[in-house]
Amino acid sequence: MERRSLALKVGTPVAVLIAWEVISRTGIISPVLLPPPSKVFAVFVEMPGQIAVNAATSLYRVAVGYSIAAVSGVTLGVLMGAYKDVETALDLLVEIIRPIPPIAWIPMAIVWFGIGDASAFFIIFIGAFFPILLSTRAGVKHVDRIYIEAALNLGADDKALIRHVLLPAALPEILTGLRTGLGVGWMCVVAAEMIAAKSGLGYMIIEAQRVLATDQVIAGMLTIGVLGLLMDRGFRALEKRLLAWM
Repeated sequence: MERRSLALKVGTPVAVLIAWEVISRTGIISPVLLPPPSKVFAVFVEMPGQIAVNAATSLYRVAVGYSIAAVSGVTLGVLMGAYKDVETALDLLVEIIRPIPPIAWIPMAIVWFGIGDASAFFIIFIGAFFPILLSTRAGVKHVDRIYIEAALNLGADDKALIRHVLLPAALPEILTGLRTGLGVGWMCVVAAEMIAAKSGLGYMIIEAQRVLATDQVIAGMLTIGVLGLLMDRGFRALEKRLLAWM
């Protein structure tokens, strides 16, 4: 069964690549519009340094923006889930801002922060913050009341209650929000770099598109996809380790 599963996982992408190569090489679709995979993969050989530098820049921006979103989203989510007054005070504001797509913030980010890292940090923060906030709040609110009452009866104060009861019990949902936020943040950095930056994978893609270097465009897209997959797999491994007690 494992061999069959592996064959399906590997076979499908290989079949797509073969079909893609044939379609492009035979001229069914112009190679200018859809370069064959062999030409796309050649980009990684011809310009590995440029791809690596832009990828590192994008990863750095995500690391900063996502870290800010993770800390603030978990903190505020815990407070909103644990304290009714905090939730009442912030709920309307959160629900008004939350539906605004992160890309809609790009013009204001440029006005506020200019072209560069700060604008990208802000867009990534906006994209990652709300999934983390909402999952954390939901996780805290779903903690069984019995555990809370037991801790209070044993003399736990608010700090101890949050640290030893609410956070551990809500951890699965918090991690789900963190993982979702990371994925959204990674997508947001590409959008931000296409407009509000002069480096990164998004900038590389948009610059290549301007000169119809579609092989470089697709190479950039594949880099984004592979790095996104690696980040997700890494987070899932961390999640499995942190929730080993479940």
